[in-house]
Amino acid sequence: MMGHSHIETPAALAAAYEHASSQLYYPRGTVRCSVDPMFRTRGARDLGCILDVDPNVVAWLCLPLEFATDLGQHVPDFLVDYEGGVRVYLDAVDEVERPEIKEGAALAGLRYRGVPRAEVRAGHRLANARDMLRYACTRTPLNDRIRMLSFLDEAGSMTIADSLGVFREVPPLTGVSWMILHRLLSVDLDDAPLGPETVLRRFQR
Repeated sequence: MMGHSHIETPAALAAAYEHASSQLYYPRGTVRCSVDPMFRTRGARDLGCILDVDPNVVAWLCLPLEFATDLGQHVPDFLVDYEGGVRVYLDAVDEVERPEIKEGAALAGLRYRGVPRAEVRAGHRLANARDMLRYACTRTPLNDRIRMLSFLDEAGSMTIADSLGVFREVPPLTGVSWMILHRLLSVDLDDAPLGPETVLRRFQR
């Protein structure tokens, strides 16, 4: 995967780095960002949240490269590696992707997509991802992880309310969030906001 350590950074890429590094969007934590997270817009940060809870995403990278388009040099928001070896360059866009950028990516041999804001914000997934990513920099201790997984092996599933007594070393929602983000637990992030009645299961690939 291409990183940020170039001997001579192209001009458009350098400008994108400078702009993104001056921005601060919450939540700060990420799970599958493989280098320093840098976001030029709130929309890009939101798309990054969605990538972190997508079970098909292996890793993602911010501002990976620049390529030529009819509009000038363009730096996409992300390079995303998916399960199965699929690699896609993504932009967070307001409504629809620009055809000039799509064509420029195709001419450079890159698979590209502009992801509309409405798609990112549909349903409850974004709000749930934001809530959980507050705990991305914590870690559920081994004792609590094994205890939680053992309960699920016996019961098959349990609600978040039922899990509150399982965690002893970290606050329960910290433990649950970390285990969901790290694919030890699975939960429906689209149906409703996470709450006491939300059902937890072991993550299954």
